[in-house]
Amino acid sequence: MDAVSDSRHVPLCIDLDGTLVATDTLWEGLASVLIRRPWLLFAAIAWAIAGKAVLKREVAARYQSAGGDWPYRAEVLERIKRARAEGQPVWLVTGAAESTACAIAEHLGLFDRVLHSSGTENLTSRRKREKLVALCGDGGFDYAGNSRDDLQVFDAARRAIIVAPDRAARRWGASHGGEVLPIARVSPLAILKSIRVHQWLKNVLIAVPLILNHEYADAGLVLAAIAAFFAFSFLASAVYVVNDIADLANDRHHPRKRLRPLASGAVSIPVACVTAAALLLASIGLAGLLPPMFWAVLAAYALITTVYTFVLKRKLLVDVFTLASLYTVRIVAGAAATGVDLSFWLLAFSIFFFLSLALVKRYVELNELAEDAATPLKGRSYVGSDKDMIGQAGIASAFSAAMVLALYVDSKEVASMYPQPALLWPLCPLILYMLLRIWILARRSQMHEDPVVFIMRDWRSQITTVAGACLVLLAAWQM
Repeated sequence: MDAVSDSRHVPLCIDLDGTLVATDTLWEGLASVLIRRPWLLFAAIAWAIAGKAVLKREVAARYQSAGGDWPYRAEVLERIKRARAEGQPVWLVTGAAESTACAIAEHLGLFDRVLHSSGTENLTSRRKREKLVALCGDGGFDYAGNSRDDLQVFDAARRAIIVAPDRAARRWGASHGGEVLPIARVSPLAILKSIRVHQWLKNVLIAVPLILNHEYADAGLVLAAIAAFFAFSFLASAVYVVNDIADLANDRHHPRKRLRPLASGAVSIPVACVTAAALLLASIGLAGLLPPMFWAVLAAYALITTVYTFVLKRKLLVDVFTLASLYTVRIVAGAAATGVDLSFWLLAFSIFFFLSLALVKRYVELNELAEDAATPLKGRSYVGSDKDMIGQAGIASAFSAAMVLALYVDSKEVASMYPQPALLWPLCPLILYMLLRIWILARRSQMHEDPVVFIMRDWRSQITTVAGACLVLLAAWQM
């Protein structure tokens, strides 16, 4: 039998987890189920005790994923298509549950046969090898895999195809040879990207009460503000990770969010969960160094963000008001950590200012993803026709922020705190310039990111911010 006719009788068997998809379907399903229904934790422990096959079946029954919800490896898909073009049959051979494997096979339409775990048999390692040898004979199949569980299958295969291997599979490949499918390596910075360190700049708002009350020369208060900054940053990053796990399916259908480390499979679910737990513990440890009122504010932030992740983000307008309030909570946290007075004017200004930015974020999503007036925004309660209303509300909020700032500048509080209060008046047009420019760019479809992140990266916004800070310092300067 020649090589061509032989390849037409020897199936190419493709593993699923870590090979065809850049994630583990069991870990992802289990994490998503427990995040949305944490009361199932004890049930999950019971399923695991009953056996991995039972665990996979029960998780798959509760995590109803579609075939298009997974991060497929383009290199593996190309290898499969090449095999099919040469007449070689292709099988999906996986330890995943039946519903998961069949949904993926149906979605891709590339497999001639599907072998999967059942409710009583976990089709991995030795059991997978025995199944394939029984069907094809020893050396009667090619196999693509990636992990320690695949080593016994590699030993029985005619040809081993090694995809993004773990340490054990890499050692096997080095000693036994085999085809190595080139896969782009994941950057070690992926974990930092998953916790969104760049978003920590938002927590600089914690220092605002300290600065506006002119207490920045007090070293004790400055250290308290720094501790509060990192406590909030660690907690926010833990929440980002949890939110990304809960939103994996939606993120993978988004043009930019699909590139996030978790959605793309660059960071595994176990690593993400350990990272989130470590960040949460670090946040609690730092909060223990601060006044009890800060604990209360931090707990309120955690509660609001959790409810937002699972409920509020899907409620019309409630989502943007919640986002705006979370920025204001940071300012309240700064006052709680340092014990300085909190101004009503500051809270009123921050609500309108950040509401405008939250509305920009939703406007951009509608502008990019809503194809027509009736198209709903995936995972939200908006349709395409809401875009104009969102824009009008956002611009009105920008002017409201400037109005509150103007009233504050003209207040008795400013006159008593600032030797040169007239120097604060240019802040009003500066704020309007920053916000209105962002809105103009959004309406021109030139805004493609979180507006707060845009302000941090945009040099014009940076100059505007520095100019405002200089005006505040000059107004407070004793001649």
